Amino acid sequence: MRVLIKGAGDLATGVACSLYQAGFQILMTELSSPTVIRREVAFAQAVYQGWMEVEEVRAHLVGDLDDAWAVIEDGDIPILIDEDMDVLQLFQPDVLVEATLAKHNTGIDKDMAPLVVALGPGFIAGVDADVVVETMRGHNLGRLIYSGGALPNTNTPGVVGGKSTERLLRATGDGLFETCAEIGQFVHAGDLLAYCGGVEMTATIDGYLRGLLHPELPVFQGMKVGDIDPRCEQSHCFTISDKARALGGSVLTAIMRWQFNQNCQCAGQSCQCR
Repeated sequence: MRVLIKGAGDLATGVACSLYQAGFQILMTELSSPTVIRREVAFAQAVYQGWMEVEEVRAHLVGDLDDAWAVIEDGDIPILIDEDMDVLQLFQPDVLVEATLAKHNTGIDKDMAPLVVALGPGFIAGVDADVVVETMRGHNLGRLIYSGGALPNTNTPGVVGGKSTERLLRATGDGLFETCAEIGQFVHAGDLLAYCGGVEMTATIDGYLRGLLHPELPVFQGMKVGDIDPRCEQSHCFTISDKARALGGSVLTAIMRWQFNQNCQCAGQSCQCR
């Protein structure tokens, strides 16, 4: 079964790894300059360095669909720079997963593939996608929605280690992003981490630097550019998050339910198909 995943950030990567381990053929698309924060666990990093490995699953940047098929045949995941998903008609996926977490419809509809799954707010199940997956941390994280949409964006990050907005790093100015620290480094509140258009950006809390924007990218004041993990567990910087794993399991469940319904030949009140 072919799956096209739009986006290759850390949450999309968690989904891709779950589907990869279940045996699906996967192609991911990305922007030419992805602004991914958790770079050490995001296949989008392949755009900058040609390849990326996350938890023993490897992705490679490719130039066209022929190269993508070669990577798939080698047992890896291809990443194609294709903002408009021009490859959709050529790849003809069984499943399209919108995993950019853009919080608005990026131009998909439920007729683009036999099954269309969208992550997060901005999509209506039955209109934009067949299934919407709840992405907000909390009791309903990962819930499959077949009618309506996910909870609206609150612009407040989920609580991690007792911290919410405090753990995020935002650009202090407009201009190029120049880093002075590395992902996985333990930092203290007030430590210099980067310059944003020449303006110093310092750590907000103590903890491990879990994410940091790729250096030399243009930023604007207030833009999210980093993430500090206050749980003081360095391995969290280099492994798929609990949220990404939950979303991966939910997408896999949605696909398996759809596949079961496609193959169902039963009838009557005892039928489990729906």
